[in-house]
Amino acid sequence: MSDNESLESEAEDTEANSESVEPEELAEPAKTTPQSTLSHSHAHSHDAIGDWDILATHPVLKWIIGFLAVIGVLTVIGVLFLWPNGDNRQEILDEARTIGLSFELHNAEITEVTDDICTYATPADPQDCRTVVMIPAGGSRAGELTVLNEFNLAQIGIPQVSVGDSIVIGFVPDQDFYFFVDVERRIPIVALMIFFILVVLAMARARGGLAILAMASTVIVIIGFIGPSILNGNNPLLVTIVGASLIAFTSLYFTHGFTPTTTVALAGTMMSLIITLGISLVFFDWAGFTGFGNEAGVTLGQLIPGIDLSSILLAGAVLGALGALDDITITQVATISELHEQNPKMSIKALFTSGIKIGREHIASTVNTLLLAYAGASLPIVILSSARLNDDNLDRPSGTLSEDLGPVSNLYRFFEEQINIANTEEIAVEVIRTLCGSIGLVAAVPATTALAAILVGTSAKAEQETIS
Repeated sequence: MSDNESLESEAEDTEANSESVEPEELAEPAKTTPQSTLSHSHAHSHDAIGDWDILATHPVLKWIIGFLAVIGVLTVIGVLFLWPNGDNRQEILDEARTIGLSFELHNAEITEVTDDICTYATPADPQDCRTVVMIPAGGSRAGELTVLNEFNLAQIGIPQVSVGDSIVIGFVPDQDFYFFVDVERRIPIVALMIFFILVVLAMARARGGLAILAMASTVIVIIGFIGPSILNGNNPLLVTIVGASLIAFTSLYFTHGFTPTTTVALAGTMMSLIITLGISLVFFDWAGFTGFGNEAGVTLGQLIPGIDLSSILLAGAVLGALGALDDITITQVATISELHEQNPKMSIKALFTSGIKIGREHIASTVNTLLLAYAGASLPIVILSSARLNDDNLDRPSGTLSEDLGPVSNLYRFFEEQINIANTEEIAVEVIRTLCGSIGLVAAVPATTALAAILVGTSAKAEQETIS
């Protein structure tokens, strides 16, 4: 009996084990199939953040779309309202001719270059001059040998040209006068542009082509809308804000497509741009910039009487920050998307935390890039300011810190000179522009990362529920 009972017991146990294992084996494909389906759907059927239909009911995405819709409508209204109508075009042209900015441009070929004694030199004051003979392609003496005014070799910027070189000359019809403008450098510029396009297309292919087209649209907005509208007498800051918004919309959507990813990046860009504008308004006004700190400002003041040059400086800061903002917001959204791609189970908090860690590194490099970009553009001004302040005569009462520090007085003096240099308007503009733009960049990281993390997490959860 015991043996039979034992056999019956083992048979019952085996049957029970078979019954308990069978559901697991049957359930296993059911667990694998949704995951496989989710992975396939995520990789091929929609944007990295999620489908528009999955996210359509999400309050954050609704807020983003509403926010961008308002900005988009205001941008279109601004473009229509501020579009240059050319009412003062003739007045601007006349004033440009008066101050020597407007003249005809023609190509010319050099036929002779001679260095000899200047015609106005005297035995007591001998001076050497360069005479250039050329054949202009336009003007009253087109196709004829024409002698340009001689160049004193003691002057700076004497054209370094040879026989056979092509140059660009100016012609003033009222005075029947030709003058040297510059050497011909359009050919190397075009060659470099073609090389740049080929490199971008080779590396990024179709996306690179879209990026080039977006770059072209940016140039069109700047030279076709922003510049002419300001010359038309419109407020420089308002025109640039509208132009920057138009550039952000067209460049991001054109390059990256009309997707939730791009929409989140655009929202982060616009929010950070607003922050940059607000901070810049405060500090540019506090610094008391006039806009007359460089030759271009003085010329603009003569060309357009009454123009607000300080607004142009502020507008430049906003426009300069936009490019870096585009980069950092797209990168942060792409980072969150990639983190989710590698680990779809990451929570919103984990996505945000990881994205911020990566964003810190991006902030450090981007801020330094912004600084170097502005510093590189203003390097001649920095050098001139340093030369001017090396021997400054600021009042220093006896017994001041710079005299009492002894061995470290030279170091203190060095920092004192740098502060004095930074106080000049040319340098102060770049310093404040860099700092304001950098604050906007820093603000862009948490804002964009948070939006992307929320939407990615929501997309994954909604997709899981849809599949299950």
